[in-house]
Amino acid sequence: MPNHGAFRMKHLLTLTAVGLSLGLSLAVQLPALAAGPDLSPEQAGRIRAEKVPEAIALIPKDYKFVTPGKLTVAHTAARLPFGTFATDNETVIGSEPDLAQLVADSLGLELESVGVAWADWPLGIVSGKYDAVVSNVTVTEERKEKYDFSTYRRDDLGFWVANASDIKEITQPEHVAGKKIIVGSGTNQEQVLLRWIEENKAKGLPDTEVQYHDDDAVRELTLQSGRADAYLGPNVLAAFEAQLKGTTRLVGNIPGGWPLTAEIAVVTRKDSGLADAVTAAVNAQIKNGNYQKYLARWNNTAEAISESRTNPPGLPKKN
Repeated sequence: MPNHGAFRMKHLLTLTAVGLSLGLSLAVQLPALAAGPDLSPEQAGRIRAEKVPEAIALIPKDYKFVTPGKLTVAHTAARLPFGTFATDNETVIGSEPDLAQLVADSLGLELESVGVAWADWPLGIVSGKYDAVVSNVTVTEERKEKYDFSTYRRDDLGFWVANASDIKEITQPEHVAGKKIIVGSGTNQEQVLLRWIEENKAKGLPDTEVQYHDDDAVRELTLQSGRADAYLGPNVLAAFEAQLKGTTRLVGNIPGGWPLTAEIAVVTRKDSGLADAVTAAVNAQIKNGNYQKYLARWNNTAEAISESRTNPPGLPKKN
C-alpha cells in the first residue's frame, strides 16, 4: 500500500518551507494549516442529498451495478482538492468524492469510492469494474467515442498573483505582454500561453518571459518575491492553495480549451444508459442549492455550471 501518510507530511513540510522562505514565522503558518481541509474519513462537513425520484427513474432497468445497492466510483487520489486519502489511509476524500456522494445520494445508492491511478480508470470503466469515474475528466470528442459524460463543472484555467501585486486583470493575450508568467511544462495551459505569446508577437507587443517551476514552494516564493508576475494553472488547484495559504488572488479565468470552452464530467460506460440518470441527479442538486455548497466547500464556485448536460460538444480531436 502506498505511504499516503508520507505524502501528507511532504505537503505539510512544503507549505511550511514556503512560509520560512518568505521570512514568515512558523507560528503564522500553522493556523492556516490547522484551518485547512478535513482529512478525517468521517467527512462530517460533506454535503449530502435526498433521493431524486426523477433521476432514479432514469436508471435503465437492465443496468447492473458493480455492487448491488452501491455506486462504485473511481477517483485519482493524488492531490487535493480533487482527491487524496484520509487519515485512515483508505478512505478517498476531496472535491471529486463529494460530487460522487451527491450523485449516489440522488440515485438512492451507497457510495463506494475507489482510489485509482489516472492511467487505470479507462479500462476500469470499459470492463465494468467501476460504475463511474469522477476525476476531473474533460469532455473531448475523442473520449466521447468510448465513454458517456454528465457534466458538472467548467474546465477553467486561472491567472493568480501575489496579494501585493498591482495586477488587476489577466484575461486576454495582450495582458501577458511584457510580463513574467509561471506555467507547467507540457501542460494544456502552457500551450494556451504560448499561443497568446505568438498572437502578441504578431501585433508587435512586448515578449512574455515564460518560467517553469515544478516545485510548489519555489513557485510560491518566486511569485511573492516579484521574480514572476503571475501563475497560470488549473483554477481549482490554485484556488484551493489560495484558500489554504491566503497569499495569492485570482485576476482572471479563461477556458481550459481556449479559445474553446470545455467542461468536466462524470464518466460512465458508453451506451450503458446511466449517464442520463447521473445528469438528472446533478441538475437536481444544482436546483436545490447543494451543488453550490459543494463547490464552496472547496473554494471553487468560479467553475460552476448552470446546467448539467449529457454528452455535450467536447474539445475537438487533435490533428
